[in-house]
Amino acid sequence: MSKLKLAVFDMAGTTVQDHREVEKCFFDAITATQLDITPSKINSMMGWSKILVFETIWKEAIGENHPSFHAKVKESYDYFCNTLESHYETVGAKPYDGVLEVFEFCKSQNIKIALTTGFYRKVTDIILAKLGWDKGLDSQYLSLDNTGQNIINCSISSSDVINGRPTPEMIQLAMKKCQVADPKQVINLGDTPSDLQSAASAQVLYSVGSLYGTHNESELTPFAHDRLIHQPTDLIGLIQELNR
Repeated sequence: MSKLKLAVFDMAGTTVQDHREVEKCFFDAITATQLDITPSKINSMMGWSKILVFETIWKEAIGENHPSFHAKVKESYDYFCNTLESHYETVGAKPYDGVLEVFEFCKSQNIKIALTTGFYRKVTDIILAKLGWDKGLDSQYLSLDNTGQNIINCSISSSDVINGRPTPEMIQLAMKKCQVADPKQVINLGDTPSDLQSAASAQVLYSVGSLYGTHNESELTPFAHDRLIHQPTDLIGLIQELNR
């Protein structure tokens, strides 16, 4: 019997291939709405709720008390959303090699699979549908059946919580939906500092960073974590170690 009851995975950059497309959509919106920000600054906020990114950028640019603050945030965010949705609708989405193998392994160990993302619900749904990962999920994006045709057990987007990453709220909601009360029965995998921060705040048993996503070792190492991996299937051996 597995000691772990829940595996929480980030989407873009962790389970879903991201070749800097999300970052490009950010820069398209930034350029179109006359913002000035460095690539490293954007990269440091990857994994956050996307509206929070633009609130933070405009707060630094003009201050949140500026009369145009909310209008500027909305303009940038709306441009980003339209660009991002168009990208995934047109290009689609692909999992990283080995991700489906990891999912199958988790199911074989009766470990529930939850996906969390800084994306809002509409674009999350587009990606899930393109991948076929919405199969078997109910209207609450949930299926507790580990023997059925569903690929995952739960989908949590930043729209589903009050505060997205780096807070632990998405992990905690995934735990609640998947009926796992103890964070020491949870493993979390993500490719951004905010993934690692949210896992630490949730006090999960094991926090894993993916080095095949948007951040490299030097960018992830300063943040609390238990292991960094180079490919999704590395997680299988790690889970086997934890369950011994």
